Amino acid sequence: MCQGLSVKLICLPKRVASRTLWIASLTPIRAASLIIKIMIRTWKILKNTRKEIKFSDQSSLDAITRQLPEGYYSTFRTFDGCTRVLGLPTHLQRLPDIDASSLRRNLTQLLEPYRPDEVRVRVMKTIKGQVYVSVEPLKLLPREVYENGVHVETTEIRRESPRLKSTAFIGQSQDARSYIAKSKVFEALLIKKGIVLEGMTSNFFYVVNNVLFTAQRDILLGVTRRNVIRVARKTGVKVVYRPLNLGQLSAVSEAFITSSSRGIVPVVQINDDVIGAGIPGEKTQMLMFAYENYVLGAAEKIEV
Repeated sequence: MCQGLSVKLICLPKRVASRTLWIASLTPIRAASLIIKIMIRTWKILKNTRKEIKFSDQSSLDAITRQLPEGYYSTFRTFDGCTRVLGLPTHLQRLPDIDASSLRRNLTQLLEPYRPDEVRVRVMKTIKGQVYVSVEPLKLLPREVYENGVHVETTEIRRESPRLKSTAFIGQSQDARSYIAKSKVFEALLIKKGIVLEGMTSNFFYVVNNVLFTAQRDILLGVTRRNVIRVARKTGVKVVYRPLNLGQLSAVSEAFITSSSRGIVPVVQINDDVIGAGIPGEKTQMLMFAYENYVLGAAEKIEV
């Protein structure tokens, strides 16, 4: 796949193989710059320097995470040309005893080649204290996802410690992640005794009688979840902490999931049950608009 290219650095994943011929026709400097912007790259952060690490499988952030020692992580997207992140202090607090100032400085420097585009970042700290940063170009969801909504399914997979974002869960949920990648299902909802807690990679909200509900216990308290609750209350939406019982699905008029990279994604079907009218609801659309406007002003500078 990589033979005959004029730039020694080129060795692209299968999903971008179709671009190799075009890249090969570019000047070496321009080609190298483009490669940086389409590959996932990972660095080990050392005391006074950092070292780029290569893996046998660099197909996704999850694939890279599974090849690292167990630990803790957080994933987020950038805004304003890789210079801002929403809720960055909270993301970094998920890494025990992290030197936040040092990590911010490293992030500022590592993201420089990606500007003015945006990226998705995963920061990780192993149980033994090693710190890693992985960066991939941000791939926004198609507009149709937000306009039409998505289908999700339930699973009884559980986090051992829901409040901790442990890399071990990525390995434990690999079968479910593979199923999602191959099917038309957008996300898996974690359930416990018929109660919907959260998404495998997101938090879950639902609407009954114009009231917005979300679980509070036995979940990861997501950064986007917190900001959506804040936006909802500012716009006059009542928020109640109560998980959804699957037996009450018929009463749900709207539902959505939230995550740092995807924002608010409408849910129109859970398993075989259609939610409401089967299209994104009025309250969901209002919150999507309000949240988008909120993010533009609330995202903070990475560099301190």
